[in-house]
Amino acid sequence: MVRELGFMQATLAATDYPPSSVHTIVELGNRDSLTAVELVALLGLEKSSVSRMVRKLIEAGEIEEVPNEQDARSKKLQLTEQGRQTLRAVDAFAIERVSAAMTHLTRTQQQTVSDGLGHYAAALRTQRLGAPPPDTPLQIARGYRPGIIGRMVEMHATYYARHANFGQPFESLVASDMAELMGRLHNPRNEVWVALDGERIVGSIAIDGEGEDAVLRCFILDDSARGKGAGKRLLAEAIRFCDEWGFRATKLWTFKGLDAARKLYEDVGFTLAREEEGEHWGGRITGQWFVRPGAGNPPGS
Repeated sequence: MVRELGFMQATLAATDYPPSSVHTIVELGNRDSLTAVELVALLGLEKSSVSRMVRKLIEAGEIEEVPNEQDARSKKLQLTEQGRQTLRAVDAFAIERVSAAMTHLTRTQQQTVSDGLGHYAAALRTQRLGAPPPDTPLQIARGYRPGIIGRMVEMHATYYARHANFGQPFESLVASDMAELMGRLHNPRNEVWVALDGERIVGSIAIDGEGEDAVLRCFILDDSARGKGAGKRLLAEAIRFCDEWGFRATKLWTFKGLDAARKLYEDVGFTLAREEEGEHWGGRITGQWFVRPGAGNPPGS
């Protein structure tokens, strides 16, 4: 991540080199070797400027020319041992500076900065290479993990405050309900799944299976996970679980207006059973109850 950042100082990262030279060292460290033509494309500089910079780095003992096995007419550039030491120093300096700054932020702010830098780095790659990198698929994981209750509550509170003006009473209720449900996961008829972006929880769904009917709960996605198929995959895991246990039916409560979620529910066999308007958490909404018959149980059974 640090290696994607650019700065405007005359020299950079505790070296005596200008940013373009440090960028060259970093790129060679990332790729082992590059031709001068490839380096021009990566840096976005004039060929003559890159040639002068490369010559100075060779004279300084940071990089060296080696034969190009793919094209005998050109040579490749790679770091010398001195260059690799310089790269390690650049990385250490950058990590120390970023780490020191991050200590002044809360964990939530740190995650926001990390996400933002990731998007910025992706945008730089897109601008430089002309095409965005493919998205890394989100991982779906089953069972409790540290931080799951807090992330479920945070995602619910943030989303519903924005879309339905729900406030503290709603957040407190979600926190209480999620903590209570997580305390019952020793019953194998109860389960939870999360969508993971690396180690970060960006989606969740749970089945409360204490009775003959299962209750689908905690279905939420972080904004960063929307449009990546995570909701459909989470829902599929929950429905498969319900069918394996043979619940009489699976039920869920939601409210009118969440059309994207409703389509997901209906795609896996849920139908609207009842609607009722009322006051909830500081606003008037139309509550909706959806039901999906269990495997082998026709509607109305």
